[in-house]
Amino acid sequence: MNELLPRSLTPSVLAVLVRRGADFAAAEDAVQDALVEAVRVWPDDPPRDPKGWLVTVAWRRFLDAVRSESARRRREDLVDEEPGPGPAPSVDDTLQLYFLCAHPSLTPSSAVALTLRAVGGLTTRQIAQAYLVPEATMAQRISRAKRTVSGVRFDRPGDVATVLRVLYLVFNEGYSGDVDLAAESIRLTRQLAAAIDHPEVAGLLALMLLHHARRASRTAPDGSLVPLAEQDRGRWDTAMIAEGVGILQAALARDRLGEFQAQAAVAALHADAPTAGETDWVQIVEWYDELVALTDSPVVRLNRAVAVGEADGPRAGLAELAALSDALPRHTAVAAYLHERDGDLSTAARLYAEAAHRAPTLAERDHLTRRAARLNTGHRP
Repeated sequence: MNELLPRSLTPSVLAVLVRRGADFAAAEDAVQDALVEAVRVWPDDPPRDPKGWLVTVAWRRFLDAVRSESARRRREDLVDEEPGPGPAPSVDDTLQLYFLCAHPSLTPSSAVALTLRAVGGLTTRQIAQAYLVPEATMAQRISRAKRTVSGVRFDRPGDVATVLRVLYLVFNEGYSGDVDLAAESIRLTRQLAAAIDHPEVAGLLALMLLHHARRASRTAPDGSLVPLAEQDRGRWDTAMIAEGVGILQAALARDRLGEFQAQAAVAALHADAPTAGETDWVQIVEWYDELVALTDSPVVRLNRAVAVGEADGPRAGLAELAALSDALPRHTAVAAYLHERDGDLSTAARLYAEAAHRAPTLAERDHLTRRAARLNTGHRP
């Protein structure tokens, strides 16, 4: 059985139940029960109409729950509505589920968890393993999120930007446990791109593909980080890069530039360079200028300082960096790199060691510590 098939059908099945009047939380539980049953039954007895099968089983699970909890009158009304056999309607309400899961009243972590569960079709256990938290903790988080969005009506357009940020959060979680969240977010974003014609959706999909194409080269066999300039570009996925560039070019041609398109353009320039030394840093600075205009983000300005240091020399980069708060994440690491490029190795070594103490991950801490050690012993990386 194709394990992705029932998960890919989850949004449309859930939407059918909600459209028939089921409460979101109860409908989502029923769909999860149907997915478990599909995993058990389908390998030996695959249905001719997978979506119709899931709708029927989920609706019956929902009715079972209603029978045990609801008043007789409401229960009888729902029983009368039970669909007969045959293909399920082809109406696709997937997009509404994305907006529901990215509801503004939810915290980012809750929105991500609900998206993975309701739209991605992952189990609570899988999501908990991906986030390295106990299953009971994740179950509570998802339950609270479902209660928050229950009863929400879609009487106005949803916020696409919020949906995209939730998907980007999923992508940045990368891989942990038995769920590859980077690959999962690409799958979900493809699904969203099929449901909505929006250049920023295409831009996010292109960005994910271009970053994911470099995944195999990002770590050494011992698990240590490999900086972009030192990666083996022969290990990059050229087919994924070509797809990402094609999607990006089509989005940019619509002349509705957004943040994700600009980020994808930077990633495409890195992917296009045969070697690190052939990177078009001047054009990358220009794209960062666009990003600054779009977002006015201090993190974007920090990344722009690195690009300026590559395009115009390390002292130009340090001048840009001086205008930014040193409390920014990775500010010290950037300063260390630019000082190293400028030949001030003692300052660079000190800053690398300082940055290592502030590193958000163990892998990044070890990487920065090694760079400091190399400079202290007189060896360039």
